[in-house]
Amino acid sequence: MTITDAVRSALEVDDKVESHLNPPGSFAVSDNPVPTGREEIWRFTPLKRLLGLHADAEFNRSTMSCTWNSQAGVRVEGVSGDEARSLRGISGLVPNTRFAARVLAEVPSTLLIDVPAESELADPIVVELVGKDATNTEAGHVAMRFGAHSKAIVVINHAGSAAMAAVVEIVVGEGADVTVVSIQDWADDAVHLAHHQALVGRDATYKHAAISFGGDVVRMDANVTYDGPGGSAELLGLYFADAGQHIEHRIFADHNAPRTKSNAIYKGALQGEKAHTVWVGNVLIRKVAEGIETFEENRNLILTDGCHADSIPNLEIETGDIAGAGHASATARFDDNQLFYLQSRGISEKESQRLVVHGFFNDLIRKVGVPSIEERLLATVEAELAKNVLKEDR
Repeated sequence: MTITDAVRSALEVDDKVESHLNPPGSFAVSDNPVPTGREEIWRFTPLKRLLGLHADAEFNRSTMSCTWNSQAGVRVEGVSGDEARSLRGISGLVPNTRFAARVLAEVPSTLLIDVPAESELADPIVVELVGKDATNTEAGHVAMRFGAHSKAIVVINHAGSAAMAAVVEIVVGEGADVTVVSIQDWADDAVHLAHHQALVGRDATYKHAAISFGGDVVRMDANVTYDGPGGSAELLGLYFADAGQHIEHRIFADHNAPRTKSNAIYKGALQGEKAHTVWVGNVLIRKVAEGIETFEENRNLILTDGCHADSIPNLEIETGDIAGAGHASATARFDDNQLFYLQSRGISEKESQRLVVHGFFNDLIRKVGVPSIEERLLATVEAELAKNVLKEDR
């Protein structure tokens, strides 16, 4: 037997392929060491600015307010004790970071959002989290369950000053249609370290939108796996980094079932000295995932000098029997041709830049699919532009 045959035989016996960007996990905190920054999954993150959330900072009593709206027939409440413990790992998450393992092991309560099967919610469930103290390190766990053939939108708004580690788990039942939007519109001193994990059922449709504007450091992982064939995941992201901000988004689509789909589109803009963004996309296509389709895309627009954007798409493919797979990444300044076209028609330089930025984001904003969120995002982009790009005209 050749070496190649031996490897192929081993893979046929054990399909547990390890992704280089998603190492094996463990619920035991001790099995997840404190990162040093030399690890591949941590090398871009400014660990010293995380206030120990990535390591062993105490998870103090929360000073953050948490409110939500009610929907008929939907259970939204904080739970504790045995019920909270039973919700840890419902998405199939086995944590491979110390902070996620600590959240599952140490946080005493869980915010549960439970949407029954066949329910179709007319309005979004909106959870408002408002921080009051960026020196108070704390943590939270959110569990969302969407029954078979349900249809719902959940929006989590983050605002104020906070230092928070969070794990959000999402279970999308068979045939369900679910959208989860997480908005990080923190104050300038906030630190947010988050892991979102979704399990998408057979023939279900899942959309996740990660939107980050504020905060000193924001790092969010948005991962998805499948609980049967035919599931589809759309992973969207929009971010705008100002001077000194570090905004980092990572995705992992684990195609562990046949005929599944994933499509990731993240777009970001940067302005101001030492604004830094990171996007790392990873798609793992396992041997069993025949007939899948996947594409990942990241675009970054540099608005001023002194910014830095890292963009790293990855595909890990274990079978050639797929419908399609690809990725794209680009980081650039304003398009001179677009600016010339607009200015040649009497539009000022600053107004031309404003129009180009709005055009850059508009398609993605419309994909979010929540009208109230779309209006808010357009207004926030305008406010961000006023800080640097447009300020000379004001």
